[in-house]
Amino acid sequence: MSLTQLKNAAQLALNCMDLTSLTGTESEKDIIRLCQQACSQAGKVAAICIFPQHIPLAREHLDPSIKVATVSNFPHGGEDIGTAVEQTLTAIALGADEVDVVFPYQALRAGDPEVGYQLVQQCKQVCPEHVKLKVIIESGELVTPALIAQASRISIDAGADFIKTSTGKVAENATLEAAEVMLTAIKHSGKEVGFKAAGGVRTVADAHAYLAQAGQIMGPEWVSKQHFRFGASGLLSDVLSTLTGIACESKGEY
Repeated sequence: MSLTQLKNAAQLALNCMDLTSLTGTESEKDIIRLCQQACSQAGKVAAICIFPQHIPLAREHLDPSIKVATVSNFPHGGEDIGTAVEQTLTAIALGADEVDVVFPYQALRAGDPEVGYQLVQQCKQVCPEHVKLKVIIESGELVTPALIAQASRISIDAGADFIKTSTGKVAENATLEAAEVMLTAIKHSGKEVGFKAAGGVRTVADAHAYLAQAGQIMGPEWVSKQHFRFGASGLLSDVLSTLTGIACESKGEY
């Protein structure tokens, strides 16, 4: 990869990044610092992703052009639809622009696709038009391409605005193999659904591989923050180092 290609990939990765901190131990200082990191001389990230209780504080310190994402039914992807909906409503009431809800992947693995469909559909139904629902299918736990494709199709059919690989809380998170299956499901659906790779994307070279793959499957014009996101914390340091020569310490778990 040439230096120009590397810098182009770094810039696009920055613009498509959901700068994430979901350790569960964040202090007020950590959240303020995350908001500050979201804007740099190299540009702005697409969103920050934090726990719902931190949204009001983030709103005070975040550039208003940057989205606030949060999580529901996280991280285990339980089967209680009512709880998932309630958590989604709470996130929206606190000011979330985007909600990343965990698909009940264990139920699907056990042979029950219906609870996943109902959970996504009902969470989507309570989202106002301006709030995006991103569905985490936990691809590393689904294991097989067939189950990853099935979870992707169910989520898309139920109204997901994005499908996302991972919570970042399991042994295997984003992989190019899972991304290919998920992007192919989006393409075949013909719907305006985005894709988010989360967990383990730590270098510009990693990001370039996902961006190139998405461009090949969906077309290069599709690859923008409207359709493509990285859920990341460690990636920011390598992106800024590539673009400006100045690294940034990141605190998070993606």
